[in-house]
Amino acid sequence: MGDKLKEIKKDCSDIPSINLPDGWLCIKTEGYGPFVTRAILRHINGDHVLWDSRDHRKHHNLLESGTDSTWWAPGAIGWWIGLLFAIGSACFAAGAAPGYVDWVGNQIDGITFFVGSIFFTTAAFSQYIETINARQTPKGFLLKEKIRFLTWEPKRIDWLAGVVQLIGTLFFNISTFYALNSTFTIHQINHHVWVPDMYGSICFLVASGLVWMEVGHSLFSWKTGNLSWQIALLNLLGSIAFGVSAIDAFIIPLTGQPINLTLVNWGTFTGGICFLIGAILLLPERTHPD
Repeated sequence: MGDKLKEIKKDCSDIPSINLPDGWLCIKTEGYGPFVTRAILRHINGDHVLWDSRDHRKHHNLLESGTDSTWWAPGAIGWWIGLLFAIGSACFAAGAAPGYVDWVGNQIDGITFFVGSIFFTTAAFSQYIETINARQTPKGFLLKEKIRFLTWEPKRIDWLAGVVQLIGTLFFNISTFYALNSTFTIHQINHHVWVPDMYGSICFLVASGLVWMEVGHSLFSWKTGNLSWQIALLNLLGSIAFGVSAIDAFIIPLTGQPINLTLVNWGTFTGGICFLIGAILLLPERTHPD
């Protein structure tokens, strides 16, 4: 119902991240809402090219080294994104794991979350840089392009998802940093820790939803054999789990306790595990496109 499939016979102005050489037209575009996530391109001589937003970004990027190694590719930005997200996710999962806080104490537990949030932010910024440096021509057209460090492209679903997620990680930086202060009152905890945690969780949920629509080209999709779809699903589930954790972390003034401490811990742990698996899968996605 929300899926958009339309016939056009013009340039690729509907796809803000693509510039086509002369003689090429878009004949079909697909996506959700105002976003185009897939297109069929045709040359006047009859040749056809399929353009896919995520595949293009991951496998036609100015910052990729070209190495075929899945598990060791420090020259490829996609490898760093997966590694940094994996470390950050592992920190969040460990911090909420049963028995961890009893083993290391509240201070080390809080530091674990804060360190994890820093890795999240570094990974999200790297992902933003990757996104804006996807080549602006389809695969097969290797026109000379310059590396970019800042753009404004809100019509791109991948750009919007990356920016929203980056903002979310900054909220997590704030939340986990203030959580290290053991002298806060209940009001201060709710204001300085819970509020940015909620904002960060909302950002992650929005960003994951956008990526879900980018990969599935619609609001609803079922592509269990597609690695990118699996990653998008894991990130969406992780964001939902983080959201549940954030909601239940609100401190009730009358009791001085969270709404539901069990859901706080299990939500964070589950979200961390989902993000961890999704981050690890980014590595084979980089070298084995569907």
